[in-house]
Amino acid sequence: MLESQAIIGETDMLQTMQQDALRLAGKALDEFDVTDSTEIACFIKKEFDKSYGPGWQCIVGTDFGSFVTHHCGCFIYFNIGSLAILLFRGAAAPEADTGLLVATEAVKA
Repeated sequence: MLESQAIIGETDMLQTMQQDALRLAGKALDEFDVTDSTEIACFIKKEFDKSYGPGWQCIVGTDFGSFVTHHCGCFIYFNIGSLAILLFRGAAAPEADTGLLVATEAVKA
């Protein structure tokens, strides 16, 4: 039930995908110690890869900065307690040729 304590900072995800991210973060925090940020990130990333296809990236910690390029509709940054979670589907370069829209976000945990 830790996901009920989540505070979303930035997102462009659909509501259902946001709820999946929060639910999986809560599940990861139930399974792993809060200090094991790598395992938490790995769990969330793998679950999103299974549910929404490959290419998801997840960063978890208490102090980090980021500036990422991501597919539109595939970005969320939220906090649960003092832990910040950044989850996004990455894009290597602007994909004008494929018709996919790409956005850039900056966050500071």
